Amino acid sequence: MNRNDFLMLNQDIIFFDNAATTFKPVSVVNAITDYYNKYCCNAFRGDYKIGLIVDDNINNTRNLVKDYINANSTKEIIFTSGTTEGINIVAAGYFRKILKEHDEIILSKGDHASNIMPWQRLASELNLVIKYVDLDDSNYVTLDNIKRVVTPNTKVISLAYISNVIGDLRPIKEITNFAHQNGIYVVCDASQSVGHRKTDVQDLDVDFLVFSGHKMYGPTGIGVLYGKKDLLELTDPINLGGGMNETFTDFDYQLKELPTRFEAGTLNIAGIIGLGEAIKYINSIGIDKISEYEYKLREYLVNKLIKLDYIDIINLESDSGIVTFNVDGIFAQDVAIYLDKYNICVRAGNHCTKLLKDVINVRNTIRISLAFYNTTEEIDTLVDLLSDKDKIIREML
Repeated sequence: MNRNDFLMLNQDIIFFDNAATTFKPVSVVNAITDYYNKYCCNAFRGDYKIGLIVDDNINNTRNLVKDYINANSTKEIIFTSGTTEGINIVAAGYFRKILKEHDEIILSKGDHASNIMPWQRLASELNLVIKYVDLDDSNYVTLDNIKRVVTPNTKVISLAYISNVIGDLRPIKEITNFAHQNGIYVVCDASQSVGHRKTDVQDLDVDFLVFSGHKMYGPTGIGVLYGKKDLLELTDPINLGGGMNETFTDFDYQLKELPTRFEAGTLNIAGIIGLGEAIKYINSIGIDKISEYEYKLREYLVNKLIKLDYIDIINLESDSGIVTFNVDGIFAQDVAIYLDKYNICVRAGNHCTKLLKDVINVRNTIRISLAFYNTTEEIDTLVDLLSDKDKIIREML
């Protein structure tokens, strides 16, 4: 795990906001620069050499994604702008067609806005019922609590694999098995998991899965929607235009086959190329090695923080690199600003999970989210700055 691969780390900065986005290794940046400097042209349009290079790189990245998440086919891999667009396609393009009045959608108040708001809009349009699974005493989603909220009207369960505040690893495989036994679809937001632990869509058996490239060491503005082929074939694209149609006449059109029918207009070519390089980079290290290291870092951090009796850790136990806490009597954003004076980047606020406050009774928190380029020495620096509460107060006055 070579920190020298990340030029952002060459400056005096400690970055603990990796759940928001991750730094990019030199190989990703160079691949994007090479595209713009050496073979910049549109995709699947040009009958010339540099056009074929672009086409090959896009096809190669689609294959890399397929293998990375163990999809059956590249036809199941749709390039999007990110997780948010992916969930909107699933909600508006597939479930708007099949859900009926009073059908139920199960969500979690611990999930990101991008996995709640598209369902809220759909529910409003179709007069559906949204239900929120109860969280257990650790604020986790459990299979037992899913079973308690399911009724014969339940048609969809949409959950993050790892939540972005509590950081709990949901039992998606077990939930999906139960859901399918009851004729329920499962949608999985893998944005917080796909760069940190193995994600196998065939093993999980989810119907749809979405993620963003920038949370797994790739560029911003690129993401992936995975769907089972038979479901994607029944899904309507939400964008229509060039590249995705087989033909069109004065009053009608014919769409291309998967996956092209979902990729209207000019693709984010640089983003796709960068995503491919990010996957190669992760593969060169090993996702299991990354997961193991980040978990050990988390244990190290928690064991340091629990010695400070004025720090309240919201998620004392978690299977991810996310640690969420508050300093008693000090506003979360004030702590973040204090740490920034020492070039330590943490996240403070509600983290786009505005419903979670109803469960944990805390509106704003400080979030540390670890990546494999973080170190125990960085954690020591953080804890040292947090170890003097009076200093935090003095410097924020």
